[in-house]
Amino acid sequence: MEHKPVPTQDIASRLVLNPSTLKGRTAIVTGGSSGIGLGIAQVFGLLGAKLVIVGRKADKLDEARSLLAETDAEILTIASDVRSYEAATDVMSRTIEHFGAIDILVNNAAGNFHCPFEKLSPNGWKAVIDIDLNGTFNYCHAAFEGLRQSTFGGRIINISLAQVLSGWPGSAHAASAKAGVTTLTRSLAVEWGPHGIRVNNVLPGPIENTEGLARLYEERGQAEKELERVAVGHFGQTDDIGQACAFLASSAGNFITGCDMTVDGGRWLKRSWT
Repeated sequence: MEHKPVPTQDIASRLVLNPSTLKGRTAIVTGGSSGIGLGIAQVFGLLGAKLVIVGRKADKLDEARSLLAETDAEILTIASDVRSYEAATDVMSRTIEHFGAIDILVNNAAGNFHCPFEKLSPNGWKAVIDIDLNGTFNYCHAAFEGLRQSTFGGRIINISLAQVLSGWPGSAHAASAKAGVTTLTRSLAVEWGPHGIRVNNVLPGPIENTEGLARLYEERGQAEKELERVAVGHFGQTDDIGQACAFLASSAGNFITGCDMTVDGGRWLKRSWT
């Protein structure tokens, strides 16, 4: 099933924040060439941020750049693998060289696939841990100095999961990795608060037009069952996550750190009853 990016004009029509909310800020978004990451980048661009989009595939980055150009944002795309610490430091260096600052880091790059635990290979486990948890470590660690020097107060937003508390049968590898991300967020919120860096988690629910929804639910014939678990009765949009991230990245988030913002239409409450 093909999932096309949400048109930028559609996202613009749903924005509630002032168009200058993120003006002057430079934002790095990993996994930003598609899905939720692209939606976050679209919102950030429409709100005035300068964008650094990181992804593994150059062709996907080119497509994302064309779409993001509609936001009128300044854009730097970098083909890179979050699993490499050296590549993460290179992204930070190129960002500083190009834009002169790092103000916002969104760790969105992730890997996941449905697999019963007894059938999960060591390589499958390691692949998800490397992307989700180690990739987040790489980017947080490499971005510290730039974020510390941000004139706006540095922001890290880690994309995690509500299922880190409930567990996630069939995706134990992703739930375990994101549990590490969630705890890393809380640890850094305390350690890096004195440096003016706020660190928070955003926990998405099932989001339309994403590979995650397709791979984990639609292709397995589970989409209707998953929809029944969403209290508001519909799947989310990528800009639902983008606007939550923008709130935390803006001055409205000055006194928020170490928190989980769940953006899932009430699924985390209802899933155990359905």
